[in-house]
Amino acid sequence: MANHGTPHFQNDAGYDVISIGVTEFMCVGANPPYDHPHVYLDMGDEGEKVCSYCSTLYRLDKTLKTYETRPAGCLYRDPQAA
Repeated sequence: MANHGTPHFQNDAGYDVISIGVTEFMCVGANPPYDHPHVYLDMGDEGEKVCSYCSTLYRLDKTLKTYETRPAGCLYRDPQAA
């Protein structure tokens, strides 16, 4: 499970599109030290949202759980959090 109430996602691999199971989330860009400011994004009713910092397109996939991504491995886990 993630270390945050709001899921945080990262894109170290540079994917064009990441499918997620939530409409409200945080994008951190890549993992530190290559991250960008952690920004809150809300898809609203659109079902997709582009991060204005890293240009990752996040797309809603209602078959995914809150902390799942497609491709897998894009959930950000803060190593400093307990």
